[in-house]
Order: sequence, then C-alpha cells, then structure tokens
Amino acid sequence: MGWMIFPFLFQGAVMFFDEFYFHRKRGLGLWERIGHPVDTFSVFLCYGYLLLFPFTVSNLYVFSGLCLFSCLLITKDEFIHTEVCEARENWLHSLLFVLHPICFFAAGVFWWQGIQLDFLKIQALIILAFMAYQIIYWSVQWKQN
Repeated sequence: MGWMIFPFLFQGAVMFFDEFYFHRKRGLGLWERIGHPVDTFSVFLCYGYLLLFPFTVSNLYVFSGLCLFSCLLITKDEFIHTEVCEARENWLHSLLFVLHPICFFAAGVFWWQGIQLDFLKIQALIILAFMAYQIIYWSVQWKQN
C-alpha cells in the first residue's frame, strides 16, 4: 500500500510548480486570492474528517460528499483561468483535477484499512500550512501592488 502515497507526492509537486512558477509569474486577481485558499480549505476538511471520525458506512457517505464538493469547488476558477492563464498552466490544472479525486480515494482506503494515519495527519498539516501561506503571501502581495 506504500505505492498509494505516490499520487500525493505527484499532486504536491504539480501544486508546487503551479503556485511558485505560474502564480508568481502572472500574479493572482482578487477572485483567485480568495478562491484558492477556499479550495485548499475544502481539501483540509476532507482529510480532517478522516482523522476525526472512525470508518463507518455512514461516515464514508459524509466523506464522499465532502470530496465531491471539493472536486466541484476547485473547478470554479476555470472561467477566469481561460482568460488569464497560458495553455501550459491550464494543462497543469487538468493534472490537478485528475489527481484530486485519486488522492481522496487513496486517503479513503488508508482510513478504511486503518493504515497510514500518520501520513494523513502530516498531509492535513501540510495542507493547513499551505492555506496559511496562500492567505498571508497573497494578502501581502496585494498590499505591495
């Protein structure tokens, strides 16, 4: 089951490149400066749920609903991205759209099997830290402009 960590690592690498290359290269408008941390928070809610509640069928339904909401929420910026992003960044976003549910599925398997829970804790903390970075960096960046 250790191979199931790979999607998380790949997603992290793609997200890192998106944030630290494309976003810094073009800057973010107000919609994205607000929306991206909201997206990140939706991911944190999914992983946080796994850490707070035991696996049961009813909890699986709740987790699945949170994941579905997050998967739909992250697409909200695509109307803006078609106007402000170059094709390579849009392609990178498509990778993230594919990896998003794969990571949720893997996290759900870990939860169901009761394995890799320390990994999920670390993942949740990384996501929370990334959200804090997004809020702080892009707020300060906005004030500088």
